[in-house]
Amino acid sequence: MISVVMSLKERLLNNMNKPTAEQSARQIVGAILDPFLQQNYASLEAIEHLSIHNDQVHVKLKLGYSAASIAPKVTLNVKAKLQAAGFVDPHVEVVSDIFPCPGQSGVGHLKHIKNVITVASGKGGVGKSTTAVNLALALHAEGAKVGILDADIYGPSQRTMLGVADDVKPELVDAKFLKPVIRMGIKSMSVGYLSEEKAPMIWRGPMATRMLSQLLEQTIWGELDYLVIDMPPGTGDIQISLAQKLSVSGAVIVSTPQQVALIDAKKGIEMFSKVGIPVIGMVENMATHICSNCGAEESIFGAHGTQAMADEYGIPILASLPLDARIREDVDQGIPTVAADPTGALSSAYITLGHQVAAHLWLGNRQSDAPPAIIMMED
Repeated sequence: MISVVMSLKERLLNNMNKPTAEQSARQIVGAILDPFLQQNYASLEAIEHLSIHNDQVHVKLKLGYSAASIAPKVTLNVKAKLQAAGFVDPHVEVVSDIFPCPGQSGVGHLKHIKNVITVASGKGGVGKSTTAVNLALALHAEGAKVGILDADIYGPSQRTMLGVADDVKPELVDAKFLKPVIRMGIKSMSVGYLSEEKAPMIWRGPMATRMLSQLLEQTIWGELDYLVIDMPPGTGDIQISLAQKLSVSGAVIVSTPQQVALIDAKKGIEMFSKVGIPVIGMVENMATHICSNCGAEESIFGAHGTQAMADEYGIPILASLPLDARIREDVDQGIPTVAADPTGALSSAYITLGHQVAAHLWLGNRQSDAPPAIIMMED
């Protein structure tokens, strides 16, 4: 009799400890890794809703980054995991809701911008502007509302890269505000829209920073998920002024694998660290070249240097992009690669870069609840 009672007790305890079907489904979905962050959806708090009705699981995942092209793949993956565990015909919905930077404290025309991304380099000639415009187009292609600001006051190039005709000028509103020029679905502003192509910008530092402030603050940006800022090369007045004026969500450092470029890229990383702007990661541009005649792949600017620097600072390589004449030809013709060949391999590389940047911003924004402190240090 005692053994029968004990057996009943054990069965009751086992049943009490056994997870419900809903709990099991939540554990399965929560354990799935995000394809770009390699963190599970439970830790990312991405499960917006999960319930079971009439023995069918209903799941809604909310990703904090633009992900139009990968949503179907994520949906299939979640379904497959649930079906493998015995859940029949699960209903899975994957949506994007761009996670805003908690420290974003913009006012006026900046207050509806969720994230500001600076694309920077230590030196010129490494493909920073080309990377910036293709990144902006990649984010837009994935469903985000995107703007791009050409902050290279002395050498603006976005007019040419976006194919904006010389006679196109931003529309003036109330005699003091500017409407951005819209090209290929993204809003853009550049000092190049306000000056003659051949006229040099012969300005001292304070004049350049005032112009940047005007472009930034007096442009009617509207609602944006991401504002991509194409920074000038170096670590001078404009970079510092920008850091002081608004909360930058993160910086992307572009460099070739060449040691000379990496030395300057290192200065850029150090500068962003000193002004309290998190570095999202590095883009290795012109990493390899494939000979059009023989098909041989060469590392013309060297190899492994970018990875070594990323490892030194504990930041990821967001993309490794090739040295390809088509990328240069596309921006020279005013239709950057992501717009010129949306389904091509080169565009796919930029789309992946967009995913990496947006996903890491989501992760960084979730872990931050205050704007970074700007600390200027003397060496």
